[in-house]
Amino acid sequence: MDKKSVRDVDVKEKKVLVRCDFNVPLKNGVVADDGRIQAALPTIRYLIEQKAKVALCSHLGRPKGKPQAEFSLQPVAGRLSDILQAPVEILNDCIGDEVESAVADLQPGEVLLLENTRFHAGEKANDPDFAAKLARGFDLFVNDAFGTAHRAHASTEGVAHHLPAASGFLMAREIEALTRLKDNPAEPVAAIFGGVKISDKIGIIETFLNKSEILLIGGSMATMFLKVKGLEIGDSFIENEGLDTAEEIMKKAGDKLILPEDVIIATQIRENAENKQVPVNKVLPGWKIVDIGPKSIDLFINKLKEMKTIIWNGPLGVFETKPFDKGTKAIAQGLAELNAEIYIGGGDSGAAVNQAQVAHKMTHVSTGGGAFLEFLEGKPLPGITALQDK
Repeated sequence: MDKKSVRDVDVKEKKVLVRCDFNVPLKNGVVADDGRIQAALPTIRYLIEQKAKVALCSHLGRPKGKPQAEFSLQPVAGRLSDILQAPVEILNDCIGDEVESAVADLQPGEVLLLENTRFHAGEKANDPDFAAKLARGFDLFVNDAFGTAHRAHASTEGVAHHLPAASGFLMAREIEALTRLKDNPAEPVAAIFGGVKISDKIGIIETFLNKSEILLIGGSMATMFLKVKGLEIGDSFIENEGLDTAEEIMKKAGDKLILPEDVIIATQIRENAENKQVPVNKVLPGWKIVDIGPKSIDLFINKLKEMKTIIWNGPLGVFETKPFDKGTKAIAQGLAELNAEIYIGGGDSGAAVNQAQVAHKMTHVSTGGGAFLEFLEGKPLPGITALQDK
């Protein structure tokens, strides 16, 4: 990697501002899934061991530029204290006199947490004045939030104009793994794409049309292709403005494009709604396509058996509603049995391999969704570009 990592700089007794991705799900005031906190631990623990004075910052949710109690990072502070077995104080803000005083009082090896950066409108606006206030009192900036690296926000890009900036270990691992996938994948290559909107993934689909032997499509994206083919899709959700794009991709891809052969349809999207398996040409009017069927699962896995590199981004059904998560989970389990390098692109795909308990069998499970896609498309990510070169 040609960017400095935290290991390349002297952090001993330095006051270090660390941008983490603590945008975690909360339930009843506690952290429901601490995966993103766990992902930040190698960097945090290294800084503690090296006797740095550490202040962590992050966004959480969409508070729209003003303080909202439901988006406080207080539960994260509690979870971090439990994991580190040491108190992690949370401040009432991320800028201002109280923050500067608390940072000045930090002792080597101590950690505190700043309040949600998005409680200020200047965060998303990448306001230079807000970024300068965020940097005040620190000696070094470490960005370990790959999931937000594609956003030019004050805490991801702006602050790097005021402090020497290096990557954390999570960020460095993402850059290394995805650079290998982008520049030198083992061939043949396959890509699996799902999710709702084709417009969000047109760039990555076009990128992998050129690199891939096969392109497998599920989720609502597949429904659009079925619609383009003139098949009945019932009341299934589709992105109407993406139909022309789907038609274009179909023409370009030719035999590379693999669509489901059968699907699960339901009367409505809710847990345990009436549902049935049907061939793709037998979808009933008024019903909704909610998942790929068992024949499609077998088809996809069989097509992937000869591949040496596989990239997967996006669920293949309504993953968040049982039992319409079966197809996505089955693909996760099937991938775990293949002899290939497998790269998982954040979001529901990452959740699927975690829930199927096969994440450890994947070559790389990215912590970024949008950042993962934009990196592989070859777009510069502001949060990475802002880091110092080696």
